[in-house]
Amino acid sequence: MNHRYERNIGALTQAEQELLACKRALIIGCGGLGCYVAEFLARIGLGHLTLVDGDVFIESNLNRQLNSLETNLGQSKAPEAKKRLLMVRSDLSVEVFDAFLTEENASEVLKDHDLIIDALDNIKTRLLAEKTASLLKIPLIHGAVEGWNAQISVVFPGDFTLSRLYPEEYESVKPSVPSFTPAFCASIQAAEAVKVLLGRKNILRKKLLIADLQHGNFDIIEL
Repeated sequence: MNHRYERNIGALTQAEQELLACKRALIIGCGGLGCYVAEFLARIGLGHLTLVDGDVFIESNLNRQLNSLETNLGQSKAPEAKKRLLMVRSDLSVEVFDAFLTEENASEVLKDHDLIIDALDNIKTRLLAEKTASLLKIPLIHGAVEGWNAQISVVFPGDFTLSRLYPEEYESVKPSVPSFTPAFCASIQAAEAVKVLLGRKNILRKKLLIADLQHGNFDIIEL
Protein backbone atom coordinates (compact mmCIF):
# COMPACT_ATOMS: atom_id res chain seq x y z
CA MET A 1 0.00 0.00 0.00
CA ASN A 2 2.95 2.35 0.57
CA HIS A 3 3.66 2.16 -3.17
CA ARG A 4 0.05 2.75 -4.31
CA TYR A 5 0.59 6.30 -5.59
CA GLU A 6 4.27 6.23 -6.50
CA ARG A 7 3.47 6.28 -10.23
CA ASN A 8 1.46 9.50 -9.72
CA ILE A 9 4.52 11.37 -8.52
CA GLY A 10 6.03 13.34 -11.36
CA ALA A 11 2.64 14.09 -12.88
CA LEU A 12 1.70 15.26 -9.37
CA THR A 13 3.96 16.53 -6.62
CA GLN A 14 3.99 14.80 -3.25
CA ALA A 15 2.25 17.85 -1.77
CA GLU A 16 -0.47 17.66 -4.44
CA GLN A 17 -0.95 13.96 -3.76
CA GLU A 18 -1.46 14.71 -0.08
CA LEU A 19 -3.84 17.57 -0.91
CA LEU A 20 -6.03 15.28 -3.05
CA ALA A 21 -6.46 13.00 -0.05
CA CYS A 22 -8.20 15.88 1.75
CA LYS A 23 -10.66 16.70 -1.06
CA ARG A 24 -14.33 15.78 -1.42
CA ALA A 25 -16.05 15.39 -4.79
CA LEU A 26 -19.65 14.54 -5.64
CA ILE A 27 -20.67 12.73 -8.83
CA ILE A 28 -24.24 13.10 -10.09
CA GLY A 29 -24.99 10.06 -12.20
CA CYS A 30 -23.37 6.62 -11.89
CA GLY A 31 -23.89 5.43 -15.45
CA GLY A 32 -21.70 5.68 -18.53
CA LEU A 33 -19.79 8.80 -17.46
CA GLY A 34 -20.03 8.67 -13.69
CA CYS A 35 -18.71 5.15 -13.17
CA TYR A 36 -15.51 5.98 -15.09
CA VAL A 37 -15.00 9.37 -13.39
CA ALA A 38 -15.46 7.75 -9.98
CA GLU A 39 -12.91 5.06 -10.78
CA PHE A 40 -10.34 7.54 -12.10
CA LEU A 41 -10.66 9.81 -9.06
CA ALA A 42 -10.54 6.91 -6.62
CA ARG A 43 -7.42 5.46 -8.22
CA ILE A 44 -5.57 8.79 -8.28
CA GLY A 45 -6.08 9.19 -4.54
CA LEU A 46 -9.06 11.48 -3.91
CA GLY A 47 -10.10 11.36 -0.27
CA HIS A 48 -13.90 11.24 -0.52
CA LEU A 49 -16.53 10.53 -3.18
CA THR A 50 -20.28 11.00 -2.91
CA LEU A 51 -22.29 9.07 -5.51
CA VAL A 52 -25.77 10.26 -6.48
CA ASP A 53 -28.10 8.17 -8.65
CA GLY A 54 -31.58 6.72 -8.17
CA ASP A 55 -31.48 4.49 -11.25
CA VAL A 56 -30.97 0.74 -11.61
CA PHE A 57 -29.01 -1.23 -14.20
CA ILE A 58 -30.89 -2.47 -17.26
CA GLU A 59 -29.71 -4.60 -20.17
CA SER A 60 -29.04 -1.64 -22.50
CA ASN A 61 -26.44 -0.34 -20.00
CA LEU A 62 -24.17 -3.33 -20.67
CA ASN A 63 -22.69 -1.80 -23.85
CA ARG A 64 -20.95 1.12 -22.09
CA GLN A 65 -21.31 1.30 -18.29
CA LEU A 66 -18.26 0.04 -16.41
CA ASN A 67 -20.24 -1.22 -13.41
CA SER A 68 -23.04 -2.83 -15.44
CA LEU A 69 -22.81 -6.64 -15.42
CA GLU A 70 -25.10 -9.47 -16.40
CA THR A 71 -25.14 -10.41 -12.72
CA ASN A 72 -26.35 -7.06 -11.34
CA LEU A 73 -29.17 -6.08 -13.70
CA GLY A 74 -31.96 -4.55 -11.64
CA GLN A 75 -29.55 -3.43 -8.91
CA SER A 76 -29.16 0.23 -7.92
CA LYS A 77 -26.28 1.97 -9.67
CA ALA A 78 -24.88 4.06 -6.81
CA PRO A 79 -24.49 1.21 -4.27
CA GLU A 80 -23.00 -1.03 -6.97
CA ALA A 81 -20.50 1.70 -7.82
CA LYS A 82 -19.50 1.93 -4.17
CA LYS A 83 -18.90 -1.84 -4.03
CA ARG A 84 -16.48 -1.68 -6.94
CA LEU A 85 -14.64 1.39 -5.63
CA LEU A 86 -14.07 -0.24 -2.25
CA MET A 87 -12.62 -3.30 -3.99
CA VAL A 88 -10.12 -0.93 -5.63
CA ARG A 89 -9.48 1.15 -2.49
CA SER A 90 -10.68 -0.15 0.84
CA ASP A 91 -9.63 3.12 2.54
CA LEU A 92 -11.76 5.32 0.28
CA SER A 93 -14.50 7.35 1.97
CA VAL A 94 -17.67 6.80 -0.11
CA GLU A 95 -21.17 8.07 0.55
CA VAL A 96 -24.18 6.97 -1.51
CA PHE A 97 -27.43 8.80 -2.24
CA ASP A 98 -29.59 6.16 -3.90
CA ALA A 99 -31.99 8.81 -5.23
CA PHE A 100 -32.30 11.28 -8.09
CA LEU A 101 -31.31 14.91 -7.63
CA THR A 102 -34.39 17.10 -7.20
CA GLU A 103 -35.27 20.69 -6.32
CA GLU A 104 -36.15 19.45 -2.86
CA ASN A 105 -32.89 17.64 -2.05
CA ALA A 106 -30.27 19.37 -4.21
CA SER A 107 -28.89 21.83 -1.65
CA GLU A 108 -28.66 19.22 1.09
CA VAL A 109 -27.02 16.63 -1.17
CA LEU A 110 -24.48 18.93 -2.85
CA LYS A 111 -23.31 20.93 0.18
CA ASP A 112 -19.95 20.31 1.89
CA HIS A 113 -18.10 19.25 -1.26
CA ASP A 114 -15.11 20.80 -3.03
CA LEU A 115 -16.30 19.84 -6.51
CA ILE A 116 -19.38 18.60 -8.37
CA ILE A 117 -19.14 16.28 -11.38
CA ASP A 118 -21.99 16.44 -13.91
CA ALA A 119 -22.32 12.91 -15.28
CA LEU A 120 -25.99 13.29 -16.13
CA ASP A 121 -28.01 12.45 -19.20
CA ASN A 122 -30.82 15.00 -18.96
CA ILE A 123 -30.85 18.77 -19.32
CA LYS A 124 -33.28 19.67 -16.54
CA THR A 125 -31.15 18.05 -13.85
CA ARG A 126 -27.94 19.51 -15.32
CA LEU A 127 -29.38 23.01 -14.97
CA LEU A 128 -30.54 22.25 -11.42
CA ALA A 129 -27.04 21.02 -10.55
CA GLU A 130 -25.45 24.15 -12.03
CA LYS A 131 -27.84 26.48 -10.18
CA THR A 132 -27.36 24.70 -6.86
CA ALA A 133 -23.57 24.45 -7.22
CA SER A 134 -23.45 28.18 -7.95
CA LEU A 135 -25.52 28.99 -4.85
CA LEU A 136 -23.21 26.80 -2.76
CA LYS A 137 -20.12 28.32 -4.45
CA ILE A 138 -18.84 24.96 -5.67
CA PRO A 139 -17.17 24.45 -9.10
CA LEU A 140 -18.78 21.94 -11.46
CA ILE A 141 -17.23 19.78 -14.20
CA HIS A 142 -19.63 19.26 -17.09
CA GLY A 143 -19.49 16.31 -19.47
CA ALA A 144 -21.90 15.06 -22.10
CA VAL A 145 -21.77 12.40 -24.82
CA GLU A 146 -23.73 11.42 -27.89
CA GLY A 147 -22.60 8.92 -30.51
CA TRP A 148 -18.92 9.50 -31.26
CA ASN A 149 -19.03 13.00 -29.77
CA ALA A 150 -18.20 14.40 -26.34
CA GLN A 151 -18.09 17.83 -24.75
CA ILE A 152 -16.52 19.02 -21.52
CA SER A 153 -16.45 22.34 -19.68
CA VAL A 154 -15.53 23.69 -16.23
CA VAL A 155 -18.24 25.81 -14.63
CA PHE A 156 -17.37 28.07 -11.71
CA PRO A 157 -20.02 29.67 -9.48
CA GLY A 158 -21.70 32.49 -11.38
CA ASP A 159 -20.55 31.35 -14.83
CA PHE A 160 -23.85 29.63 -15.73
CA THR A 161 -22.22 28.02 -18.76
CA LEU A 162 -24.80 25.24 -18.99
CA SER A 163 -27.65 27.73 -18.95
CA ARG A 164 -26.09 29.26 -22.05
CA LEU A 165 -25.53 25.91 -23.75
CA TYR A 166 -28.88 24.31 -23.02
CA PRO A 167 -32.33 25.89 -23.29
CA GLU A 168 -34.45 25.03 -20.24
CA GLU A 169 -37.26 23.73 -22.44
CA TYR A 170 -34.89 21.35 -24.28
CA GLU A 171 -36.43 17.90 -24.56
CA SER A 172 -33.92 15.20 -23.65
CA VAL A 173 -33.76 12.07 -25.80
CA LYS A 174 -31.89 8.81 -25.35
CA PRO A 175 -28.86 9.18 -27.63
CA SER A 176 -26.71 6.54 -29.25
CA VAL A 177 -23.64 6.01 -27.04
CA PRO A 178 -20.95 3.41 -27.89
CA SER A 179 -18.62 2.02 -25.25
CA PHE A 180 -15.61 4.26 -25.78
CA THR A 181 -17.17 7.74 -25.86
CA PRO A 182 -18.08 7.89 -22.15
CA ALA A 183 -14.63 6.59 -21.17
CA PHE A 184 -12.97 9.32 -23.24
CA CYS A 185 -15.22 12.06 -21.88
CA ALA A 186 -14.80 10.87 -18.29
CA SER A 187 -11.01 10.91 -18.68
CA ILE A 188 -11.10 14.60 -19.59
CA GLN A 189 -13.57 15.33 -16.80
CA ALA A 190 -11.34 13.58 -14.27
CA ALA A 191 -8.27 15.49 -15.47
CA GLU A 192 -10.13 18.80 -15.19
CA ALA A 193 -11.40 17.79 -11.75
CA VAL A 194 -7.88 17.11 -10.50
CA LYS A 195 -6.62 20.42 -11.89
CA VAL A 196 -9.43 22.36 -10.24
CA LEU A 197 -8.97 20.61 -6.90
CA LEU A 198 -5.23 21.30 -6.97
CA GLY A 199 -5.64 24.92 -8.09
CA ARG A 200 -3.79 24.38 -11.34
CA LYS A 201 -4.15 26.70 -14.33
CA ASN A 202 -5.17 25.97 -17.94
CA ILE A 203 -8.59 24.57 -17.08
CA LEU A 204 -11.60 24.53 -19.42
CA ARG A 205 -13.37 27.38 -17.62
CA LYS A 206 -15.51 29.49 -20.00
CA LYS A 207 -14.42 27.08 -22.72
CA LEU A 208 -16.07 24.08 -24.33
CA LEU A 209 -13.95 21.17 -25.52
CA ILE A 210 -15.74 19.35 -28.34
CA ALA A 211 -14.39 15.99 -29.46
CA ASP A 212 -15.44 14.10 -32.61
CA LEU A 213 -13.92 10.66 -32.15
CA GLN A 214 -15.15 9.39 -35.49
CA HIS A 215 -13.13 11.93 -37.47
CA GLY A 216 -10.40 12.64 -34.89
CA ASN A 217 -11.37 16.30 -34.57
CA PHE A 218 -10.90 18.21 -31.30
CA ASP A 219 -11.85 21.86 -30.83
CA ILE A 220 -11.93 24.26 -27.90
CA ILE A 221 -14.54 26.99 -28.20
CA GLU A 222 -14.14 30.16 -26.14
CA LEU A 223 -17.43 30.97 -24.41
